[in-house]
Amino acid sequence: MKKTLLGLLLLIAFSVSAQKMNSNKKNLVASVEKHKSELIKISDSIWALAETAFEEHESAEILADYAEKNGMTVERGVAGIPTAFTATYGSGKPVISILGEFDALPGISQKAQPTKEPLNKGAAGHGCGHNLFGAASLGAAIATKELIEQGKLTGTIKFMGTPSEEKFFGKIWMVREGLWDDVDVNLSWHPSAKTEADVQSTLALVDFKVEFYGQAAHASGDPWNGRSASDALELYTTGINYYREHIKPTVRIHYHIQDGGQVVNVVPDYSKLWVRVRDTKRSGMMPVYEQVKKMAEGAAIMANVDYKISLISGIYEVLVNRAGGEAMQKNLELLGPLSYTPEETAFGKKIQEATGKPQLGMDSAIMPLEETKEHPGGGSTDVGDVSWNVPNINLGVTVAPKDTPWHSWAVVACGGMSIGHKGMVQAAKALGMTAVDLFENPKLIEKIKAEYKQRKGSEKYVPIIPEGPPPIEGN
Repeated sequence: MKKTLLGLLLLIAFSVSAQKMNSNKKNLVASVEKHKSELIKISDSIWALAETAFEEHESAEILADYAEKNGMTVERGVAGIPTAFTATYGSGKPVISILGEFDALPGISQKAQPTKEPLNKGAAGHGCGHNLFGAASLGAAIATKELIEQGKLTGTIKFMGTPSEEKFFGKIWMVREGLWDDVDVNLSWHPSAKTEADVQSTLALVDFKVEFYGQAAHASGDPWNGRSASDALELYTTGINYYREHIKPTVRIHYHIQDGGQVVNVVPDYSKLWVRVRDTKRSGMMPVYEQVKKMAEGAAIMANVDYKISLISGIYEVLVNRAGGEAMQKNLELLGPLSYTPEETAFGKKIQEATGKPQLGMDSAIMPLEETKEHPGGGSTDVGDVSWNVPNINLGVTVAPKDTPWHSWAVVACGGMSIGHKGMVQAAKALGMTAVDLFENPKLIEKIKAEYKQRKGSEKYVPIIPEGPPPIEGN
């Protein structure tokens, strides 16, 4: 009885919301529903493939092929990246782009079940939900394309297939190639444990490698003839850890030892460390980066070895746009909250139990539009670089239960079943409805652009990547 009543109330709420939608938005929602089964199939295929940074060949092709099948013009291998592509339809202004990611994370393969068990032992998994990300964004782009094709909207829609968000940040090279130069507004979303128009920034990040070169020797027979690269590495990490006391609370430094020597009885002549520095603003991050680089030289001097620092890449914090966020919020409220079956709620609670969280189930609420924080916490994304080149509107949609650890097997599990599918479809609708607003309302675009210019100010965007092509070879 309770289940029937709840379903009736949700149906009434949706009917009321649908009445408030204009005809273009109703048609867009209907289009997403028409493509839903194919979008789920695409998402599940990418979920099973779980291809990592710059290796997403099959995943990119699945998305590009579906865009092409639905009448969009596809350009593959853009910006010198084999797995990057664009899919375009229409002509003239405005030009609206929608981002789609599809790379996985190493080592977290998982079956679509609420207990930890790898699908393929040691393999990658979509612990950030990018299988859902790419499919939903493409669904929104195709639904918008159909409205342009029918003469109900005028302008150009672009789907941006953006690889390697988790490691090398492929969007930076795509930005450098000028792929957003003609775009008026960009739309993006990210899988989340809550649904919200996202008006918080992210952390700027710089990603680099430190290598030490010494002299090998027998660790017992003649260690005095050795110069230990491992000693330099340990001195360097010790310096970083002492430095933590003297940096602002907004800064994050973390590292991964990739090579500390091979055997115990050899003084190692080589060591390697992967380091990241983050802060809420690029302007705060760069001085810390410069100091940490100096510390590598100091460690090399103390261990009497040589050293080398190689920049991998770096990303800007997201430039927030509240005018765009307000438009997105209205569309989320028009759509109404997600609903879950008893089986999905039970699945969510089991995920929470397995990860040591309170068993609260799924959070179906639409979060109110927050005040933008000056120094938010959280992660980093190369969407930031896009947002410094074109106004960006961002969205988060629930695809996993409340408090689920991100970048974990638990998100992989949810992304391969109906909880993730529901969030994906909802994201496609919200993105597409906001695209409709932009096509229909030139004054909204003007307002969004005015805020973008005000927030960016006089700062000139300079990509934080080395000269030359993206690091495809030897990845």
